[in-house]
Amino acid sequence: MTDRGPHDTAPPADIPYRLPWRSSNVRVGTHRGKLEGAGGFFRDVVPLLRSPDPRRIDLRISARDPFEGLYARRFEQKTSVVVYAIVDVSASMGFRGSADKMRLAAQLCGALAGSVRRAGDAFGLIGCDAVVQKDLTFLATRARGSEMEMLSRLRSFTPRGAGSQGFIDAAGLIAGRRKLVFLISDFYIPSEETEKIFAAFAHHDIVPIVLSDSLEIERLPRWGIMSLTDLEVGRRRLVVMRPSLWEAWQRRSGRRRAALRSIAARFGRAPFEIQDRIDWDRLGAHLVGGYA
Repeated sequence: MTDRGPHDTAPPADIPYRLPWRSSNVRVGTHRGKLEGAGGFFRDVVPLLRSPDPRRIDLRISARDPFEGLYARRFEQKTSVVVYAIVDVSASMGFRGSADKMRLAAQLCGALAGSVRRAGDAFGLIGCDAVVQKDLTFLATRARGSEMEMLSRLRSFTPRGAGSQGFIDAAGLIAGRRKLVFLISDFYIPSEETEKIFAAFAHHDIVPIVLSDSLEIERLPRWGIMSLTDLEVGRRRLVVMRPSLWEAWQRRSGRRRAALRSIAARFGRAPFEIQDRIDWDRLGAHLVGGYA
């Protein structure tokens, strides 16, 4: 999916997100859980000895038992989850053309943080490149207003590093119960490293969000002399653009996207691409039903 909305619209009050799994968190929330409780979805009917709560006795089912056994209804307790945004802050994220990737990342994280908190879930943010950036490491919390400091630091951060090892290290910081994890990056990362990143977060529910700028590839001119900068290494060079080179770059971009989709498919969710600006309606639809 690619967001190509004509206007930069404000985020909605809430971004919906749905889990295709049941959380084992003991804190009450809005998601389906593994634990038994007083509210939520009806699960089944079992002998009273397996669920010794006389308030849940099902008289109709009990009356039908020829052995005069008592049966109780069990309900699935709604529970909460922990949500993390793992944000790529390597140098390539500093590219500014039709959009500012870091501004898009901050805008997205702001909308997610508010939605997650209002749903009763906990939200955390970790920024990384070759390392986990300590100034951009915020462990998950439900505290009201906690996102303000996260977003302020993310907006003011200047991407300059290279590498992706920080993603692997971030996975270690959030180990434990299964979490909903947004991997936010332009994914200018070699396929082998991308595979390792997804494998590191495999225990969690991974949502890849691809940030792209149309001036990087799609809207490059077919003819002309351009001065290009490799942001990861800080090297500039002159390129004589011509149709054959333009087409080769488009093919390489297509292969990179296809490789990411293939890797993501093995870990559950298809990637969602945001190009230039965020289409909030399409993002919400993707988070409700976007499984690979």
